[in-house]
Amino acid sequence: MSDAEPQNETAEIRQYRFTPPPGATQLILVRHGESAPHVPGTRFELVDGHGDPALSELGRWQAERVGDRLVHEDIAAIYVTTLQRTHQTAAPLATRLGIEPIVEPELREVFLGDWEGGLYRERIAARDPIAETMFREERWDAIPGAESNDALRDRAVGAIERICAAHPDQQVVAVVHGGIIGALLAHAASSRPFAFTGADNGSIHHLVITEQRWIIRRYNDTGHLDSMSAVPSPLT
Repeated sequence: MSDAEPQNETAEIRQYRFTPPPGATQLILVRHGESAPHVPGTRFELVDGHGDPALSELGRWQAERVGDRLVHEDIAAIYVTTLQRTHQTAAPLATRLGIEPIVEPELREVFLGDWEGGLYRERIAARDPIAETMFREERWDAIPGAESNDALRDRAVGAIERICAAHPDQQVVAVVHGGIIGALLAHAASSRPFAFTGADNGSIHHLVITEQRWIIRRYNDTGHLDSMSAVPSPLT
């Protein structure tokens, strides 16, 4: 052995490729497709106090594209909220996979208080001073009677923790709402409350969740949508 030549060969080590830790849940968050337009002077029907519009024609198209994008994934369960736009968005994927969606009420959209039923859209379009305060201070409860950031985060995170406890080492889909996505990603990133607001309709977001940490793998992925559906036309 003492007379042997030194071994200079070194095994190749490739770049690290992310692998979910043992016991982790891979959570695919999908924002519902675009919902029906609001007509000033009318009000969306309410479910448990929340506006409940159906999907628009574009929203139904987005739902089909979400199904196309995710149908080949290994999905153990699909979760939806109490509001019909999430059921309608999940339907194409659920039908193709033969999965019955599970309702998780605590993932419903942020409660908008006095601005529920469509009035929120009117006030945002009109650049209402309260809306400007809401965005500047990054708090939903600038709107009279609306839910606080803490209340929204606590119920949303609690719901996700229950889902993850039921699905270790599995991948699940949750079709939810823009406010919920913003709250969950802000929690994962320990960011400002509104850092992740503005998720596009039909967009996909990917979290890997363990008992110790939440890992953001994807945000606002709209690769399955064309540019006209992902980016709104300018107001004229």
